[in-house]
Amino acid sequence: MDGVKLMDRTDTKFTFHISELTTILQEAKSSYRILDVEGNRISRYKTLYYDTQDFDLYNKHHSGKLNRYKIRHRTYVESNLGFLEVKFKNNKGRTLKTRIKETDIPALNSGKAFSFLEKTLPFSPLDLLPKLWINYSRITLVNKASAERLTLDLYLEFEKDGVKQLMDELVIAEVKQDSKIASPFVTIMRNKHIRQGSISKYCFGVASTFSEVKKNNFKQKLSNVLKIINYDSITTGK
Repeated sequence: MDGVKLMDRTDTKFTFHISELTTILQEAKSSYRILDVEGNRISRYKTLYYDTQDFDLYNKHHSGKLNRYKIRHRTYVESNLGFLEVKFKNNKGRTLKTRIKETDIPALNSGKAFSFLEKTLPFSPLDLLPKLWINYSRITLVNKASAERLTLDLYLEFEKDGVKQLMDELVIAEVKQDSKIASPFVTIMRNKHIRQGSISKYCFGVASTFSEVKKNNFKQKLSNVLKIINYDSITTGK
């Protein structure tokens, strides 16, 4: 894992129904190692996302603008580690991530968290508000031969004001690389006719839980996700 932190990387995403996961993992086994944390091969993540009052960060993504940010606090449940993170997608399509260790959710208006965000963001941290919890479980695979990390997120849950929305039929896969090179997982996806492309978990969550936000530009992606979620009923006629 130390060799594939990939804080400056390219990302390639796929979504598929959880019923396909076992077969996909079997096919990937020869090319990847699996991350094991104290006997756990599926790790739980709890993530609180921040945005402005008017969802400026979400709206930038909705408009397709690059040079955009996501701000979140992530807790790694099994290891009891927490980080305040900033993800920046630049105009070359690369994702840059910076973070500081914050075990508990910090106040953003003072102290270390404020100083970190003030240095990192082109706007005031005082504009940020906690908006949405996104929780899920993750399987992490590491390519045996190249600098590539693969994450498989499942049991996706959105939580707003104590109300939870579970998307447990969906798997979101993300191939993370230093540069675009041949990926065994991408080949597996291609052979299964699973197309590249996915809405981000944050945008998916906001579009699913906040009625007031714009979502026209995400309609096709949301429709594709709903088709995956309803895979069983589509294929069995239930």
